Amino acid sequence: MNRRREIINLAEMLDFTCAKYPKRIALIFETKKITYRQLSDSSMRLASALYNLGIREFDKVAIWLPNCPEFIYSFFAILRLKATVVPLNSMFKREEARLVVEDSGAKILICSIDKAANAQNLLSRLDSLKYVISLPAPKDNKAVLDFYSLLTDSEVFSTEPASQGESIAEIVYTSGTTGRPKGACLTHENLIFNIKGCSETIKITKHDCFICILPLFHSFASTVCMLLPLYEGAKIVIIGKVMPFKPVIRAIFKHRVTIFAAVPSLYDILNEAKFPRLGLFLSLFLNPIRLCISGAAALPQNVWKKFEKKFKRPLLQGYGLTECSPVVSLHPLSKKKKPDSVGAPLSKVEVKVIDKEGGELPQGEVGELLVKGPNVMKGYYNLEEETKKVLKGGWLYTGDLAKIDSDGFIYIMGRLKEMIIVRGLNVYPREIEDILYGYPKIREAAVVGVSHRHRGEVPLAFVVSEGDLDEREILKHLRANLAPYKVPLKVLFKENLPKNPTGKILKRELQKEVEDIFK
Repeated sequence: MNRRREIINLAEMLDFTCAKYPKRIALIFETKKITYRQLSDSSMRLASALYNLGIREFDKVAIWLPNCPEFIYSFFAILRLKATVVPLNSMFKREEARLVVEDSGAKILICSIDKAANAQNLLSRLDSLKYVISLPAPKDNKAVLDFYSLLTDSEVFSTEPASQGESIAEIVYTSGTTGRPKGACLTHENLIFNIKGCSETIKITKHDCFICILPLFHSFASTVCMLLPLYEGAKIVIIGKVMPFKPVIRAIFKHRVTIFAAVPSLYDILNEAKFPRLGLFLSLFLNPIRLCISGAAALPQNVWKKFEKKFKRPLLQGYGLTECSPVVSLHPLSKKKKPDSVGAPLSKVEVKVIDKEGGELPQGEVGELLVKGPNVMKGYYNLEEETKKVLKGGWLYTGDLAKIDSDGFIYIMGRLKEMIIVRGLNVYPREIEDILYGYPKIREAAVVGVSHRHRGEVPLAFVVSEGDLDEREILKHLRANLAPYKVPLKVLFKENLPKNPTGKILKRELQKEVEDIFK
């Protein structure tokens, strides 16, 4: 039997890959090339240092780092101690970081030098936080430990018995697009299942080379751009800064990247970028790339179509959420793509759609999407009541509106909380947005519901245009394609739409701008 199928925790996964491919390149960062053996050894040395600082099973260690090899060393070092990783958004300000560090009870915070002063401030304020480790540590600051000194001065950690699959590997805090962030507890089993399911669906091998331009603190990047390639023995090209984009292009060409994962906004930027010699660009830049993946936010159909037409490469969309480790569905390579769909569920993942009363709906009808499977989180950290609201009978209530076709493909229609009820009729913002994205010169669109004195609620559209557009022509286009009650009462033009760090449009901010517009 293939021993890898018996792996039950992520530290063991890395050890297995290292034993199989010790001299293969695991990580490439700027001018550094790091083998699987070097990655494993660095994680074991750091584990020894953390152990000497008092970290034991079930303790929490927070990582507040940009994309770099040290993020990955830290991730696996923590897991080797049967402790739990708490990734922090690298763009967080001090008080945002405090919320997560305090809520998780992290004992150690590993940060970059630009965060050291803020981290030290948290050290003085939070009783649970015992140490701050910075890479490197600021000079003449004894309160902050130096990452590199700990790494070089420590012996290789003597591996303890492996954590069980049901142990919590990481607590990933939700983006907070609907309010205060909650910590989703993801087990080793959750993440390993998700890795295997993704690998089987998109046929990943040791010969692949991933480029990691997405932030590693995000669950999509962590699973798809870090854990997935390390599971297969593939390479990861780590990008610290996405902009300017020219170094990214050079890295793709130089290292023969085969898998490119990004958020929809980046594909939109590539669509609009001017390449004077596109044929030569395709042959040099995209020749090694066999697959592009979009995640972390909805991919507009016009962006997908334009990218595939321009760059002649498959762009696969999936669906996921932090609470599902995060991937629920992907477009299988072996099946005909359905542009409006987010693909079919991974193997052993069950999905269904229910109505307001909890009854299962037939194919093609819209309701709340529920997910069940080995990828579903254990619960929210220290939030028993919140967990009970979303986990019932093994099913995760996603809060997303969706429909499922006869082939089992999922179509996301928006958020349940975003559904607009116009005189008793349900209106789904995603349906209106798709029509808007299909109109020339509309680059971005978002539809929200606002209160109306006579109709209860009405849809209102925000658009970012390219060139001259006026409200009348957009409304005419909408009336030609939608039932009258679905047509937005007004179209507002903006230079850009508010987004979170992964490119997801923050509709609650748009709603705040117009909440009293029709009262």
